[in-house]
Amino acid sequence: MVGPGMAPPRSDFDAKRDNENFNTESYAGITENAFLRVGSSPLSTFSIDVDTASYANMRRMILGGSKPLADAIRIEELVNYFTYGYKGPDTAAQPFAVHTEVTSAPWAPDHLLARVGIQGRTLEIAERKASNLVFLLDVSGSMSSWNKLPMLSRALRMLVEKLDTTDRVAIVVYAGAEGVALPSTSCKNKTAILNVLDQLQSGGSTNAGAGIQLAYKIALENFIPGGVNRVILATDGDFNVGITSEGELLKVVEGFAKKNVFLTILGFGMGNYKDSMLETLSNKGNGNYAYIDSLLEAEKVLVKQMGGTLVTIAKDVKLQVEFNPKHVGAYRLIGYENRIMAAQDFNDDTKDAGEIGAGHTVTALYEIIPPGQAVPEKTVDPLKYQTPPAATVEAEASAELFTVKVRYKTPEGTKSALLSYPVSNTIVAFDAASGNTRFAAAVAGFGMLLRGSKYKGDLTFEKVLTLASAAKGADAEGYRAEFITLVKKTIPLFTA
Repeated sequence: MVGPGMAPPRSDFDAKRDNENFNTESYAGITENAFLRVGSSPLSTFSIDVDTASYANMRRMILGGSKPLADAIRIEELVNYFTYGYKGPDTAAQPFAVHTEVTSAPWAPDHLLARVGIQGRTLEIAERKASNLVFLLDVSGSMSSWNKLPMLSRALRMLVEKLDTTDRVAIVVYAGAEGVALPSTSCKNKTAILNVLDQLQSGGSTNAGAGIQLAYKIALENFIPGGVNRVILATDGDFNVGITSEGELLKVVEGFAKKNVFLTILGFGMGNYKDSMLETLSNKGNGNYAYIDSLLEAEKVLVKQMGGTLVTIAKDVKLQVEFNPKHVGAYRLIGYENRIMAAQDFNDDTKDAGEIGAGHTVTALYEIIPPGQAVPEKTVDPLKYQTPPAATVEAEASAELFTVKVRYKTPEGTKSALLSYPVSNTIVAFDAASGNTRFAAAVAGFGMLLRGSKYKGDLTFEKVLTLASAAKGADAEGYRAEFITLVKKTIPLFTA
């Protein structure tokens, strides 16, 4: 039986029905990262990304019997959907720990694959500061289907039930006009909060801009110094009245992010889904972005990973990798195309970058071509007049493959701190690499195939299936097993 505000059980038939038309879905174009020669580009600089929306959205398409749209696939979000057993920092003074491993690339055995992993510090329940949350809920007509507003209501119920009595929740709804459905209310009175969620109804056009401004205003009015102050926007992203231009909305969320009110975006639905708008808002609002395609995903994001979703432990987190030309001829970063930064921005504290939440994991993969091997790109001739590095410097660095540098700020800080991690030129055979690295490689390879990457080498979906199955490991939550199932369901989509 399906009760009020409840979605019917999920089925592959439902997913296929929902997936029949992507005509009005919107995704930002992605130009795949190319190989860069170390001689001319020794530094790779990018902002971290903890979003996972692309993975759940991809899953929705595959379960619906459709090939995922290439620009809907952000490989870093596929890889970062999973945890990799990284050890956390040794002391509470550091927000995260960095882990690396280098092996061969399974799709190009003559190349190397380097994994750089970051593990955010976890928080005990007693450590979590009080939260001031504002739910900003899209109740426009476009949210009427069962997998939008009804699922949204049930998802947020899960979160409310996990909140502490020191937390507060306000609810702002928007359609043609915005309104306060519930003023900021203590979680000592969860019944009042849950009653409002149960009574949500959809209708009207979508005036997101006014709703966003009102939600942030309420968040500031109830601001908790040193606490969690966050707007949670739940929508399909189809903004069609009021402030609708991306530039205007970005100015709003950027302004409030500077006042330490952060943003979480939960995407729902399909057909008219505006991923490009939601991803950009999240990036500029010191936020994180997830796509909710099922109640199981809602539980993962809002219950199991509640600390990471709500509690930011470091902001404006940037990575810069310097490659040693003695051991690296060329490299390419797999994914993170819309997170690339200029090298000089690494030390510029005015440049915005990504946030990492408590317990969050971030993984980046580099494909490396050793010196002397052909680089599959158009390149310039070797430079004639450049000064080679001093012999002493070369000797000191001879055992290092690359160095990882991380810059970050505390959640309310304005000045960044720097961490540096040299990585030795120690390479393990792929079969001897950790299961976590091998599984991450399988997920990245899957994304490369879905995007039609020109760097996929001899990779096939069948090979991805073999790699992932061999590296599944303990898999307590079952997420890796689900990935293997998705790969199996994908094969006929590309062979029919």
